[in-house]
Amino acid sequence: MPQFISKYLLMCLIPVILAACAGIPSENSDPSKNNKAQWRKDLSECKEDYPELGSGVHLRQWIGCMNLKGWQ
Repeated sequence: MPQFISKYLLMCLIPVILAACAGIPSENSDPSKNNKAQWRKDLSECKEDYPELGSGVHLRQWIGCMNLKGWQ
């Protein structure tokens, strides 16, 4: 029975994780910063500020951090 529960939880968590990854902003409101190099730099800074956690909370923190940097 515990194996069934762990498989069920895994099946439920995968779509949630994928949806969260798709939510990371990719366009900056400042045209001069709207390029891939700046996006990578800003995302790496957000990852330094908010390290990965097993619970997935870091994804929401990264999205919030990117929003503060002007990414939408």
